[in-house]
Amino acid sequence: MIFADKIIDLRKKSGWSQEELAARLNVSRQAVSKWESAQSVPDLERVLQMSRLFGVSTDYLLKDEQTAADSTGEDISADTVRTVSIEEANLYLNASEANARPMALATSICVLSPVCLILLAALSGKPNAVISGGMAAGVGLCILLLLVSAAVAIFISCGARTKPFDYLETEIFKTAYGVDGLAASRRAQFEPTAVRYRIIATVLCILGVVPLLIAATLEKGNMLIVGMVCVLLFVVGVAVILFVLAGVRMNSYDRLLQQGDYTRASKGNHIARQVSAVYWPLVTAAYLAYSFITDNWNQSWIIWPVAAVLFAAIKAICSAFQKQGNY
Repeated sequence: MIFADKIIDLRKKSGWSQEELAARLNVSRQAVSKWESAQSVPDLERVLQMSRLFGVSTDYLLKDEQTAADSTGEDISADTVRTVSIEEANLYLNASEANARPMALATSICVLSPVCLILLAALSGKPNAVISGGMAAGVGLCILLLLVSAAVAIFISCGARTKPFDYLETEIFKTAYGVDGLAASRRAQFEPTAVRYRIIATVLCILGVVPLLIAATLEKGNMLIVGMVCVLLFVVGVAVILFVLAGVRMNSYDRLLQQGDYTRASKGNHIARQVSAVYWPLVTAAYLAYSFITDNWNQSWIIWPVAAVLFAAIKAICSAFQKQGNY
């Protein structure tokens, strides 16, 4: 139980409203509300007042089950490590929550961006087609680039919102009193929703392949298969939205708690970040080069799922090497 929860529990056991507690402490009701929502912490004088008022020790009020910031056993000087205040933590978590939906939408747009290109390429290959292969590629590519540009604009906007907090991912830091409890509490509240999102998204990705497999077995022509590929991309686009909605918020909690992919040890893994920065531009270049050279846009989309699987493997290899201390 964190400090905020203890105040709520003790206040309710005493039968007081926030206004009554505020009056006894000679503070505003808004101050009590902020303490109880973990948006701020009272000064020492108010803590002593509450200790006497509720008949509990200051140790009971102040000590909570926090994630140990120095769990790696490292001896880090307080002079060289940044401290994250509870106000800063709240700003970061609110910014991350605000970013979740636009980032999910932008990622889904990237997944769906080849759909028009695939459809036009398939239509141009039909007998008596009203659109040539060159025109189909040109129009489809223009639409793809417009969609990707819109997605990139969203990513840049979201990145600017959380730019002041980039150090949470790359630097080792300490947390002020209440920050670990705040992050752990909000993580625990959201985790069931995140698990539900991930289950639904995983099921969608699996079932999304079914129409394509059925179309392939029916042998009704290339257009049916192309249509099912587009359906698959739409299903994956929806799944991606759920994955990102869950991932953005859960990652924000893990960054503050320095756990999961953001432990102190992993922050020294510079090669993994460098690989990530180079990998996806190379994949994009390979996709465009292959598609233009072969003029096979209705099949080149397979590069993306293959690249995603390979990327996961590359990240795992980088982590394994780092654990062995090879770099």
